[in-house]
Amino acid sequence: MSGGDVAAIIAAGGFVLLVLFVAVPLLKLGRVLDETRNSIRDLNQTVSPLLSELTDTVTATNKQLAKVDKITENISEVTTNVSSLVAVFSATLGSPLVKIAGLTQALRSALLGKKK
Repeated sequence: MSGGDVAAIIAAGGFVLLVLFVAVPLLKLGRVLDETRNSIRDLNQTVSPLLSELTDTVTATNKQLAKVDKITENISEVTTNVSSLVAVFSATLGSPLVKIAGLTQALRSALLGKKK
């Protein structure tokens, strides 16, 4: 064997060692990619039903909010009507009731003042 043959054998052995050292991380990376693919598949199978349920929940919530809006509008109308009714009551009966209360107080004071 000549020096060139020995150098070729050493180079071939070094190349085999290089391939072995590179193959191990590549195999591990392949396993990681397989696990990632399986995890994504499981995630897709789990998330799809959750999104469907979320859509149903949001739809039901929107319906309930529409009902609450109608109730709020009705309460606003009732409040306005009660306010108007109180204003009418105050205008029609408020002044005479104040006068009657004043008269009653004056009579009571006069009657109590005579008893002393």
